[in-house]
Amino acid sequence: MAAVPKPKKSPRRRIKVAPSIMQDRKECYLTGATHNLHRHEVFFGRGQRQKALEWGCWVYLRGDWHNQSNKGVHFNKELDDRMKQEIQKRFMELYGFEKFVEVFGKNYV
Repeated sequence: MAAVPKPKKSPRRRIKVAPSIMQDRKECYLTGATHNLHRHEVFFGRGQRQKALEWGCWVYLRGDWHNQSNKGVHFNKELDDRMKQEIQKRFMELYGFEKFVEVFGKNYV
């Protein structure tokens, strides 16, 4: 009986997660809570989530401020826009406006 070859795994690029440019402690960005935390990548879609992780454009949010209630950032456009603007401002302090547009292709401020 011939051995059946193992299926090849598709080569997946491992995403390097840089430290958050907004936080140096593991606590909710909005409330300061230290329990039920989720990592929220502020930019998403079309490869933006990977870039957000690589550039540290993420924050910890308590579950209800992330995606577990209607007030969460995934369901609250005003909060989503505010966080994008805050992250962009901090990114620009570190790397400049041109680099932000080069990486994320858009201006949120």
